[in-house]
Amino acid sequence: MQSYPPAVPFNRSGPLSANTNVTDAARPKRVLLIAANAAVSPVTQWPVGFWWAELTHPYWEFTEAGYTVEIRSPAGGTLQADAYSDPDDASGYSAHDILSLGFKRSAAHAALLQDTRSIDDVDVHAYDALFVTGGQSPMITFRGNAAMQSLVARFYEAGKVVALVCHGTCLLLETRLSTGALLVQGKTWTSFADSEEQYADAFVGMRIQPFWIESEARALPDTNFVVDQRFRPFAVRDGRLVTGQQQFSGAAAARLVIETLGR
Repeated sequence: MQSYPPAVPFNRSGPLSANTNVTDAARPKRVLLIAANAAVSPVTQWPVGFWWAELTHPYWEFTEAGYTVEIRSPAGGTLQADAYSDPDDASGYSAHDILSLGFKRSAAHAALLQDTRSIDDVDVHAYDALFVTGGQSPMITFRGNAAMQSLVARFYEAGKVVALVCHGTCLLLETRLSTGALLVQGKTWTSFADSEEQYADAFVGMRIQPFWIESEARALPDTNFVVDQRFRPFAVRDGRLVTGQQQFSGAAAARLVIETLGR
């Protein structure tokens, strides 16, 4: 039976171990945060994009720790959020998300989502970590996206911390290192759970996603996929790979990145 290295989970109680790697403390740490471009779901026909909380909550954690955060998108341009993630949406689904509401109301912060740069000219060595957010768009625009897979692999092979949350983790189903091995081979990681997909489908009364990450992850050989309770903050660190389960796990994942890099 394959044995896996110990992973570091993060839940409501905070990090369960501390193994920081502080380098060049005089320079602020730099995080490249990627949010998905707008698309149209072939399943629901809805306009889809990034999820607000998965961008704003990690952004808050990083900037409060003194980090510099640059927001980009795969193709560049103005970003669009999933409607249910918008605290101003008539559904009221995310009305509790005051961090995202504040980000939207701040002209300086809202401008960060306008005319974003693409990933075409990213210098991996200019950053300490990569943080990939989720939403509904990644299930369409990240799947099979060779450029995004390459970006994740290059960051990881350059010795950087790589973090992905919620549906953004669908990249890990296909991202391979230069050896040809999947990045998640021998790794413990998490993502949006099948039980959460079932709940979301029942909530709207229809199938939402074209595939379910947990089902596909559990079919991969030599990887250790785990989930926690439904819609509770949960993130896992396995070495330099950090993953968060769903939209409530962005801050937890960011804290694991900070734990790894130091303040």
